[in-house]
Amino acid sequence: MKALSVALIMLFFMSALASAGDRLTGKAFATRSVVIAKHGMAATSHPLATQVALDILKKGGNAIDAAIAANAAIGLMEPTGNGIGGDLFAIVWINKDKKLYGLNASGRSPYALTLEEFKKRGLKKIPTFGPLSVSVPGCVDGWFELHERFGKLPMKEILEPAIRYAREGFPVTQVIGYYWQRAEQRIKAMKEVPEYYQNFVKTFLPNGRAPREGEIFRNPDLANTLEKIANEGRDAFYKGEIARTIDAYCKRVGSFLRYRDLAEHTSTWVEPVSTNYRGYDVWELPPNGQGIAVLQMLNILEAYDLKAMGHNSADYLHHLIEAKKIVYEDRAKFYSDPDFNELPIQQLISKEYAAERRKLLNPRRASRRIPAGDPKLESGDTIYLTVADDERNMVSLIQSNYSGFGSGLVPDGLGFGLQNRGALFTLEEGHFNVYAPHKRPFHTIIPAFVTKDGKPFLSFGVMGGAMQPQGHVQILCNIIDFGMNVQEAGDAPRFRHFGSSQPTGEIMTDGGEVALESGIPMEVMRELVHRGHRIRFVSGSFGGYQAIMYDAKNDVYHGASESRKDGQAAGY
Repeated sequence: MKALSVALIMLFFMSALASAGDRLTGKAFATRSVVIAKHGMAATSHPLATQVALDILKKGGNAIDAAIAANAAIGLMEPTGNGIGGDLFAIVWINKDKKLYGLNASGRSPYALTLEEFKKRGLKKIPTFGPLSVSVPGCVDGWFELHERFGKLPMKEILEPAIRYAREGFPVTQVIGYYWQRAEQRIKAMKEVPEYYQNFVKTFLPNGRAPREGEIFRNPDLANTLEKIANEGRDAFYKGEIARTIDAYCKRVGSFLRYRDLAEHTSTWVEPVSTNYRGYDVWELPPNGQGIAVLQMLNILEAYDLKAMGHNSADYLHHLIEAKKIVYEDRAKFYSDPDFNELPIQQLISKEYAAERRKLLNPRRASRRIPAGDPKLESGDTIYLTVADDERNMVSLIQSNYSGFGSGLVPDGLGFGLQNRGALFTLEEGHFNVYAPHKRPFHTIIPAFVTKDGKPFLSFGVMGGAMQPQGHVQILCNIIDFGMNVQEAGDAPRFRHFGSSQPTGEIMTDGGEVALESGIPMEVMRELVHRGHRIRFVSGSFGGYQAIMYDAKNDVYHGASESRKDGQAAGY
């Protein structure tokens, strides 16, 4: 074990010596310049989807139309992380209203599946893959809610690029191809492929394997499904032939999702919530998502002079890691469907509560176990994309199948997989996030937005499960505390803490583990170890970032895309 630890440390050290080519300006770790444009901007995790968004903008569509078009394209091109079998959340800035709008387009658990059913099967936890992890897909309804309220172009025109790419095919990109092959390996490791995976193999493993980088992948079944949605509207998915196909397939493979669950699905317009961090208003959506964890962490960190500590110094990282641990205890206890619980959201994101919780942060020593707070109740791999248009509307949108390709269930002839978001319930009775029929599970996907003096400043997100709040805070500190531009803020080396208590029932008892990217110096890692942090070596688990900043002084957009992904920021 000791030899393995030494080997990992040496590997970490050697990788830290490697660097990109030298740039003439900006931070040494920056991978490229910020993209700057006046009329419109899109930043997505796939270059072709970014171009789809720009094409829609140039045709006279607005940011909402372009975001839907890009999401449809990425659902085809990055099925490892999203698609119309998953859920969607969005924050929209409408410039004429000078207002933010929030949409929760997440689905609920099946009516027919009960907590007793899990007990009867002797399960202590909902399986990540398979028929029991499925919840209602909310994405398509989310598209139509956004389009009905804010869209300009007909939905047929918005979905046409994705339909065309699905029929003609597209070349698979490097990072997406890597995750696709991991799914292939998971299937091939099975002694016997379950029935519910048969359609997955047919759809996503043509010729028995995942497509490799540069190979063309086609999905004519998805083209037909999207065409039906474009022609017949959202009811084609939730009440028509598609819904009936999903119902029949789920009955056959042992899933409890039924036609009624789809027919009764609705999205929810919600008010974004915020905190002020050093003069900037940071906006997130309330639970069932985890966005308010960002606000709680910022409230704790606001009391410290992070800039004086130095970027990615041991002091700086220690304070962020410990703030994350403190907040994630509340996340584990309280974040859940507000229709089933009275959630103390305003108390959790208050400055007064942060002051109390801050007392748990030991500036010299890593904590092992932290109790959840007691705010008093008053009466009464995911994809992220962002688009901005010439009217100064901006969309922050995130969409996901949850884990990998989702549940593995691909309904007959439809070309998409159903999400496994239901795996994020707990089976612990009395817990806020305990499984119940027709209930929204805890959600990890969170779009974000920042305003300053009542004007739009930043539309951004960092996909990646429990990394997302950690990633949001690091991006914001990079920009606000350290003055980085939007591309540098995403390129800067990150940390990720693992092992916090979870809404699914796990409890942190050992302080968890910290993963550091190779750009963080060895002496910093050594000091963190001295403070009691346990270091974990991982690769590729540090999130996926996209951002658009609005420069009000010059009336232009600044776009940035994640260097760790295949994506692109582009404008015109």
